Amino acid sequence: MFDDFGGFLIGAIVSLPGIIIAMVIHEWAHARVAYALGDYTPKLDGRLTLNPAAHVDIFGLLMLFIVHFGWAKPVRINPNNFSNPRRDDILVSLAGPMSNLIMAFVAMVVWVVLLRLGVPLSEGAASVLQLIMIININFAIFNMLPIPPLDGSQILRNLLPYKMAYYFSYIERYSFLILIIFLMTPILGYVFLPLQRLVLGIFQAIIGIFI
Repeated sequence: MFDDFGGFLIGAIVSLPGIIIAMVIHEWAHARVAYALGDYTPKLDGRLTLNPAAHVDIFGLLMLFIVHFGWAKPVRINPNNFSNPRRDDILVSLAGPMSNLIMAFVAMVVWVVLLRLGVPLSEGAASVLQLIMIININFAIFNMLPIPPLDGSQILRNLLPYKMAYYFSYIERYSFLILIIFLMTPILGYVFLPLQRLVLGIFQAIIGIFI
């Protein structure tokens, strides 16, 4: 039992930087893009910062470690402040996952450069860097699922014709159940693993061109 707890504790410590970075950069990107598009709500809520205290929900963080499903503090936005509400809401929704992909790419670039330069890394440092990359990719993929309240559902709702978007909103009452089904069955693995490999392959191809 103590060995299991020790392994869990070590895994949590090594994963923590990647999780915090993924949460903070994701929510900050939502807030920053919304503000840039004319919505001052995130600024009034104090979300235009990279301070983890502004974005990390402690209970959501703990749940992420315990059941591998957690959440950060959602960024409030008011689409009525946008010049083009549907388009701008899509851009705000995309900002979070895209910021995670950029963060993952930066982590991979750092990893490759350090390897090419022959810089020695401890096992712990190497694990942290790898997990920053993987966790951010997973955040991007998960949040792009078209399940309310994830970013993918916001994007899909804004792309659908108004009548279809109205009916799609009914799914929200079943969103928690749908998420549980995805998390407790192999379905999520069938989605995650191929997309994760695809993203890593694209990153490696891009880096291979320049480095």
